[in-house]
Amino acid sequence: MTTADVSSGAPARAGWRQWAGLAVMCLPTMLTTVDITVMFLALPHVSADLGASGVEQLWISDVYGFMIAGFLVTMGTLGDRIGRRRVLLAGAAVFVAASLLAAWSTSTAMLIGARALLGVAGATVAPSVLALIRDMFPDPRQMGTAMGVWGSSIMAGVILGPVVGGLLLGAFPWGSIFLMAVPVMGLLLLTAPFLVPESRDPGAGRLDWVSVLLSLGAVLPLVYGLKELARNGWALPPVAAILLGAVCAPVFVRRQRALADPLLDLRLFGVRALSGTMSLSLMFAFVMGGTGLVATLFLQLVQGLTPFDVALWMVVPALTMIVVGNAAGAAARAVRPAYLIAGGAVLAAAGMVVLTRVDAVGGLPVLIAGLVMVYAGGSPITVLSPLLVMTSAPPERAGSAGSLQSTGSEFGTALGVAVLGLAATAVYRAHVTVPAGLPAGTAATARESLSGAVLTAQQVPGRAGAELLASARDAFTGGLHVTALIAAVVFLGLAAVALAGLRHVPPTGAAQAAGPQEADAHPAGGPAGTGPEKTGRVETGPTETGPAGTGGPGPARASEGSGGVSVR
Repeated sequence: MTTADVSSGAPARAGWRQWAGLAVMCLPTMLTTVDITVMFLALPHVSADLGASGVEQLWISDVYGFMIAGFLVTMGTLGDRIGRRRVLLAGAAVFVAASLLAAWSTSTAMLIGARALLGVAGATVAPSVLALIRDMFPDPRQMGTAMGVWGSSIMAGVILGPVVGGLLLGAFPWGSIFLMAVPVMGLLLLTAPFLVPESRDPGAGRLDWVSVLLSLGAVLPLVYGLKELARNGWALPPVAAILLGAVCAPVFVRRQRALADPLLDLRLFGVRALSGTMSLSLMFAFVMGGTGLVATLFLQLVQGLTPFDVALWMVVPALTMIVVGNAAGAAARAVRPAYLIAGGAVLAAAGMVVLTRVDAVGGLPVLIAGLVMVYAGGSPITVLSPLLVMTSAPPERAGSAGSLQSTGSEFGTALGVAVLGLAATAVYRAHVTVPAGLPAGTAATARESLSGAVLTAQQVPGRAGAELLASARDAFTGGLHVTALIAAVVFLGLAAVALAGLRHVPPTGAAQAAGPQEADAHPAGGPAGTGPEKTGRVETGPTETGPAGTGGPGPARASEGSGGVSVR
């Protein structure tokens, strides 16, 4: 950053060191996404080597995501208190150790434990990186670009996970997929102390461990229960888990309201731009989680593609999201974000309508075309929502705001998988036709799910098996059509919410230099702990010019609550 920016009163501009630091931080972001998707390809190899049962396989694949979702709020708030770079580097070190443990696991219990530890470490990445990006790029235009690069790294992880995983598994033992973390996190550990400045809330209080336990008790059972409902339908364990989460959630909320320095400052939701963007992120994750599940099953079980083939086909819409998303970030400098998000949501709704025309036979081109429209239309929310959330929250709560953004996406995805997955299953069960004469147990398996019907059809010789398979595929395609229609309606609702809740937000290029935020940004006097004595300054760290770049009392940090972009 340059002193010229400080003397002119404009937000300080980032230099090469900040951009290099961003590149280093995008690598672990990409890695945490890769670790979610790559396990699906490795699971058959792991099961054959370690003898994992069906239940153990589910925990091996799911526990990583569960722990990330559960610990995001804690890690975001911990970064605000002790330092975001410090939390990020601690998470990186634990990630390396857990990856080595997973790579050389000799039992399923050892692997499940290592994956759980990976999830806890992975939860440090998103909230810490988002908060650090905000501090490193106070200039609105540069921050928008930086957020777009960070969002692209997430999508790159989605693309590279199955591709890299397939290549590694074809040449090396399954443990190699975990060893990818060693050079990536090692680079972060070596370079971040020189490229990334430390930042924290210097006046933060102690971490409330009761709140930590309550947040885990609310998030983990809810996510687990929703995923289990989508996978196995109504059963006592997932319903009990959801009830447990529903009990812990209000207790958590009451405790946060009573604490002087809460784990999660609920008054952040009083910031209009933040609460509106959170609603949009949750709705978008709901749609993409549910339709992603149904579309993936369609590609594998109806079109007969392997998981690796599915990953290659999904590169097309994923690349579309990266390109269009970054274009939307640039357009937001001149166009209000609400209009970009609403216009994209309408395009995505049209893409969902295209998915209703997919046929069980030869429907692959139509499906990919519809998904390209959906991903293109959804790209503005993926790029702009982190920017709007981070710049509408006070600096001292940046970690908490980043955790809210990520937790909302995790919860929305789980909810979408459960609700839309159950909707597709209900349509399938209502329309599948099982040939007469099959044993009762075999017929029940075929009616239960498409995967059950595929397995049954392989065991039924002749015409009956072919008829069962054709009926099951047609029935599941009908489920895809219904979920696409539901998603289209949700996207139209998302457009309406964007126009109603974010229409007041100016283009990011029109944002003023940092200054006092308006009253509605901090309802009821501002979040707990804000005030003239708490500016959320960045601690001294390696930057190009010193005090201005490190959060000293220059124009970019002069007043409390300043965030570079005014988006109340």
